Amino acid sequence: MKPVVIYLISDSIGETGEQVVHSILSQYSLEISRIKKFTHVLTKVELETIVNDIYQEEKVVVFYTLVQKELRQYLTELPQKRNYFFVDILGDGLTVLEQATGLKSIEEPGIIRKMDQEYFNRIEAIEFSVRYDDGIDPRGILKADLVVLGISRTSKTPLSMYLANKNIRVANVPLFPESEPPKEIYQISPTRIIGLTNTPEKLNNIRKERLKALGLPQNASYAEINRILEELEYADKIMKKIGCFIIDVSDNAIEETANLILDYMKKIDLFIPTRV
Repeated sequence: MKPVVIYLISDSIGETGEQVVHSILSQYSLEISRIKKFTHVLTKVELETIVNDIYQEEKVVVFYTLVQKELRQYLTELPQKRNYFFVDILGDGLTVLEQATGLKSIEEPGIIRKMDQEYFNRIEAIEFSVRYDDGIDPRGILKADLVVLGISRTSKTPLSMYLANKNIRVANVPLFPESEPPKEIYQISPTRIIGLTNTPEKLNNIRKERLKALGLPQNASYAEINRILEELEYADKIMKKIGCFIIDVSDNAIEETANLILDYMKKIDLFIPTRV
């Protein structure tokens, strides 16, 4: 029997088709001359060139994963020739689902890989925001997409985690009068910095509850109104010096504050790089 040449044609990286082909081949004691793989095939012109190459072989099985109907149709409408076989790996599934649901596929090549990459980007952003939480390592300020500043109990950490789930790498930095903010704060654009503030009354209540949860006396200086006013005045001075966008979180849920930040980023066209 003449050896078979396998062609694999994909409009993405060909990972799906390759897995299917190897699964099929594993079921046979078959002499394979070679496997020729063509990826990122997006136009009919590219496909025609590959088909011309195919017709130079003696015996060929062509497997293809193409989501664009035009490209699939071109292959299915080729004249039937002896010793040339075409297998549409995705086509039957797409056709059946369209018939069953009445929906049309979006015909976007590589969408599975894209979705996987978005997932990994989100995990990476969450890990980043944990690593650079609460000013643990000021080097994160220079690497972050966004930096959040504020005194204690202004929702810096939960806000950072929420934004991380939007694929935004956030470093958050606490402000308190006894210490100067990290020098890195002044080395990045103010547009990448968000300042958070709150009312003294809200902070007083929140901090008392925090002390109670920790089993500490509620009259500690941490929750005293004068101490809170001192911290707020100091933080306001720093934020105004930087010239960053300031948000009063006193009447906002985390989601509302996050939406204000996202709207701000769109308004100033703050670019968040796509990570691959």
